[in-house]
Amino acid sequence: MAKLWRFVTGTALVLALCEATAAPNAVIVLPLTGAIGPASADYVVRGLAHANEEGAQLVVLEIDTPGGLDTSMREIIKAILASPVPVAAYVAPSGARAASAGTYILYASHIAAMAPGTNLGAATPVAIGLPGSSPSSPGKDGGADKGTDKDKDKKPASADNGDPMAKKAVHDAAAYIRGLAQLRKRNAEWAERAVREAVSLSADEALAQHVVDVVARDVPDLLAKLDGRNITTAAGEKTLASAGAVAVTIEPDWKSRFLAVIANPSVALILMMIGIYGLFFEFYNPGGVLPGVIGGIALLLALFALNMLPINYAGLALIVLGLIFIVAEAFLPAYGSLGVGGVIAFAVGAIMLIDTEVPGFGIPLGLIATLAIVTGAFVFFVAAMALRARRRPVVTGSEELIGSVGEMLDDAQTDGWARIHSESWRVHSTSPLKRGQHVHVTARDGLVLTVAPASEITTKG
Repeated sequence: MAKLWRFVTGTALVLALCEATAAPNAVIVLPLTGAIGPASADYVVRGLAHANEEGAQLVVLEIDTPGGLDTSMREIIKAILASPVPVAAYVAPSGARAASAGTYILYASHIAAMAPGTNLGAATPVAIGLPGSSPSSPGKDGGADKGTDKDKDKKPASADNGDPMAKKAVHDAAAYIRGLAQLRKRNAEWAERAVREAVSLSADEALAQHVVDVVARDVPDLLAKLDGRNITTAAGEKTLASAGAVAVTIEPDWKSRFLAVIANPSVALILMMIGIYGLFFEFYNPGGVLPGVIGGIALLLALFALNMLPINYAGLALIVLGLIFIVAEAFLPAYGSLGVGGVIAFAVGAIMLIDTEVPGFGIPLGLIATLAIVTGAFVFFVAAMALRARRRPVVTGSEELIGSVGEMLDDAQTDGWARIHSESWRVHSTSPLKRGQHVHVTARDGLVLTVAPASEITTKG
């Protein structure tokens, strides 16, 4: 019985090892949702590195994005092109889209796939800002689907318009996506139209025009359809054995979530306000420590966030100038003029601060109005306190001595000593004074006070 038991357990162990060896490698799924920014780029780059370390056979980028920042988009594309692990860009679930920057990422991936009911395209750079200002690059447009109300308010940066900067942006974007299409052997003509004409395609149309490689209902269906495909990566050619592979979804970790929070322009603006006011209260009341600590941390986080965002430096300068005016209001007798100018400069600078119209990267006007109102209330409070202090009677200095009441410390014919405000002063009088007699101060000459008996002052009054 013992030999039979050892034989059975040994056979089972061998079969288990064989099954484990034959099992396909895991597939890493990275959800890429929302506007593509610094946090998204950090998440994808680290996710691809992790997939390589774990020996994954495939990475699936599950995309649902309206677009994103150009620098973040290019960082993701560089990571995909250099990845030794094949990357499948999968627009999912149904109802999702890969607009603007998402289209470039899909074209750069080794495999392009879509779920039914999804769309991609609308990759034209959009002219933003004032007339004559340079347009945003492909990744910096709003990336909205063609025909939305927001796009109607924008002017596509067509190569036919007269703006040289718009022409350069369109030609650069078209050449970039055409190069990606040629690299992956996909429809380069449609890719260029997506840039120049802002066209979009549904999943079935994209498959028919060879824009994508696969249409799949979900990730398991996608893996089944990719089984046996040969993929050329930066590390060489690889054959996928994805049918039945384990799909492991890696959600953004705390670092990516933290970056996503502070890289929000609204949060960056609020952090800047907290930082400036924290330092102001610390300098105004030295020794508080806590306002200075909070202000310093908040200001550094705001500067870090602004460094990652496409900011307009004129807007940033106006915000800083406005805050300087507001702080100066508390120290200079401007009675509100500096404060009002500071609030105006701050509001205009906040509107100009973010140099892009990418969804999720704008500062809501409601937030700007709220911050301006709070700042205006602060200025009003400071100005009111200054006016109230100006109306108060003088309580220190030589002016306050005039009219003060004191007591003689000795007898004096004309000159003597008196105690005034708990201080001993040399006094001069035109009439004799006795010790303990109350006197009023009528004038001051250096360190000598002219006094008169209190009875005389009362009689004259």
